[in-house]
Amino acid sequence: MASVDRNAVLETVCKHLADILEIDASSISETQTFADDLGADSIALIELVDALEQDFSGFEFNDDDLAELKTVADAVEYIVRAHG
Repeated sequence: MASVDRNAVLETVCKHLADILEIDASSISETQTFADDLGADSIALIELVDALEQDFSGFEFNDDDLAELKTVADAVEYIVRAHG
């Protein structure tokens, strides 16, 4: 699997979050938590995971790991690590 640019991954995660949560992408930072800071519920997170799996073809989140992803940075790092 090809490596990905971390900044590109961050931009993609923020774009999808903004679309799903109907907020401005520029208001999203890496340190924000999905639930507490951004108000994302489980449905929003499922939408995010689906969108990211489509964007980064050949990549899937491991269901067991999803509970550990609390912040925007967690998701970005997960994708970057998966693409090694």
